[in-house]
Amino acid sequence: MKSRHLVGLTLLSFALTSCGGGKPVEINPDAQNVASRWNAVLTSPAELAGVADIRGQGWVAADPKNQAQILAHVSISNAVPKAVHPWHVHRGECGSDQGVAGPADAYPPLKVKDDGRAEATANLATALPRTGRFFVNVHASAKNMSTIVACGNLAPPAQ
Repeated sequence: MKSRHLVGLTLLSFALTSCGGGKPVEINPDAQNVASRWNAVLTSPAELAGVADIRGQGWVAADPKNQAQILAHVSISNAVPKAVHPWHVHRGECGSDQGVAGPADAYPPLKVKDDGRAEATANLATALPRTGRFFVNVHASAKNMSTIVACGNLAPPAQ
């Protein structure tokens, strides 16, 4: 039992000394605080099992440079390389769409890289919602907007 503790302490000591040796951690002031934004985990719908297995994250937060606007962001992985996917934040929930939040053309398309990853950020001229239900969806293509290849309900910020 003592040898387990000694090994654990040795590993902890190594981990602490290899993490920068007491140097201060740099924090990006432009990074969005997870607790102050709406967050979603995106997955492909069950009906696309065996066809698509896209995963991702999305968030909506107040624009730190202009509180009268919001930023909406999405990142996906495991998508088909070179694909282009429109995406939007909607009112409602996955499977219960109540319309796009903001103008649809404010959302730049996701352009998938060779590694199957893509990300995009939209700047919307509206205040951050305080209540309601919202979700992020990713469409198959501009010509196939009715097929959703990934969706995630946005959870409101911690109060």
